[in-house]
Amino acid sequence: MKGLLGSLYLKDLAQKTRRGQAGVNRDGRHNGGRSYGYQPIPGKPGELEIDRTEATIVRQIFTDYLDARSPREIAAALNKKGIVGPRGGVWNASTIAGSRKRLNGILQNELYAGRIVWNRQTFIKDPETGKRISRENPRDQWMTAEAEHLRIIDADT
Repeated sequence: MKGLLGSLYLKDLAQKTRRGQAGVNRDGRHNGGRSYGYQPIPGKPGELEIDRTEATIVRQIFTDYLDARSPREIAAALNKKGIVGPRGGVWNASTIAGSRKRLNGILQNELYAGRIVWNRQTFIKDPETGKRISRENPRDQWMTAEAEHLRIIDADT
């Protein structure tokens, strides 16, 4: 009986959490992880501000890419300059280009264009390994909010 109640409680909690996250997105706040080029505003959950130093690097990455430099060349140049990557380590081509299917990476992050996208993927737990597995949600379930104050890259770029 306790197992059933626990299961029902977790499903209800998950539903309430998702409803809360959808509300955060509707308010134009960010409810995801940290994106390179932004920093959280202390005391204001979900609100971000542009980190000027990192934003300059993001603009340079886009400029270099438009100048026909490959993500591998851009990453090598950033590492050569000693610029620390998003997670405190070195830059990789995948950090810059990301995956076209998953729409991740610096070049595909819509936050740089002033759009917050939420609910792109859902994580489920593999019952055998206990690890989280990401699954892409259908595009009609994605939620987008305009956040012009977070734009780093101009519309033309």
